Amino acid sequence: MSDEDFTLTAGDAEVTVRPGNGGRIGGLRVGGAELLRQGERFGCFPMVPWCGRIREGRFRDGADIRQMPLNSPPHAIHGTVRDGAWKVARRSADEAVLTYDLVAPWPYPGRVTQIVALTEDALTLSMAVETHGSSFPAQIGWHPWFNRNLGGEDVQVAFDPAWQEERGEDHLPTGNRVEPKPGPWDDCFGMPDGVSVALTWPGRLRLDVTSPQKWVVVYDEQDAAVCVEPQTGPPDGLNTLPRLVTPLEPLEATTTWRWTRL
Repeated sequence: MSDEDFTLTAGDAEVTVRPGNGGRIGGLRVGGAELLRQGERFGCFPMVPWCGRIREGRFRDGADIRQMPLNSPPHAIHGTVRDGAWKVARRSADEAVLTYDLVAPWPYPGRVTQIVALTEDALTLSMAVETHGSSFPAQIGWHPWFNRNLGGEDVQVAFDPAWQEERGEDHLPTGNRVEPKPGPWDDCFGMPDGVSVALTWPGRLRLDVTSPQKWVVVYDEQDAAVCVEPQTGPPDGLNTLPRLVTPLEPLEATTTWRWTRL
């Protein structure tokens, strides 16, 4: 199928899917209100095969040290798939399945599958990374840019993490876990019972971002948008908490955004 943009609909909810622009969600409109920041770099993009920054772009796989391009010097950030064109495996009015075959600069062959499923009150995103050859470490996550303002008061962010990953001057976790601190944030938090973050635009909408994953990065240092990023491990996780993709064990993750009108 073509990699041109298309729209899924359910009730008064609409999702724009952009296969040719990194398999990202280009927009989410609920009752005519656009929840995601617009633009080529924004919307919500999948982070694969790693999330956040890799220190100096290097990670170890057994005895081998792999070097990724430093697209956020001095680090590599947010994986490789957001820069590629995905294929549409199938789609209906309210669901789509996209695939992406991992290519250089990622050194291992593999396939990423993303499912986008819309209902009248929720959007669910699911992803899996598979290999039919070499095993390799990987991470999965999503990077949504939610509009800070929908025409009234600014969004309020509420969540109750068990810990905050201490952030060093290089923006990477130091390895220490500390008590959660008040924002503004560009930080990773641990939620061992699963990610649960509420975004409330007073008088307009409440959006609950949930995921079985145990880590979430919250970024609210930008005037235009707030990011809530569920992921399978912390930044630099290919080095500190590697998850292995094997021919028998793919790496899988999911997140759901459920909205309630206020």
